[in-house]
Amino acid sequence: MKAVGRLGKTPRERGDTTSVSGSPDILALDDGSFAVIGVDITDELGVRPLADARCAPNERIVQITRATLVQAKKDIPDE
Repeated sequence: MKAVGRLGKTPRERGDTTSVSGSPDILALDDGSFAVIGVDITDELGVRPLADARCAPNERIVQITRATLVQAKKDIPDE
């Protein structure tokens, strides 16, 4: 598996980075799927954040900024 691109603007372009620590991001992967870099909030939300949403043992819930997702909107395919 390999990251091949980014959805939306870079964290620096969004003003979403300190250039010292990590920054929220949405990455395109070579198999057509996506990966998200964000703050791990699994412990805060719990493994069942909604009645019909469950976080498996091999999954984590991450938080990204609104700007990260809004800026990625134009790059998200319709299908």
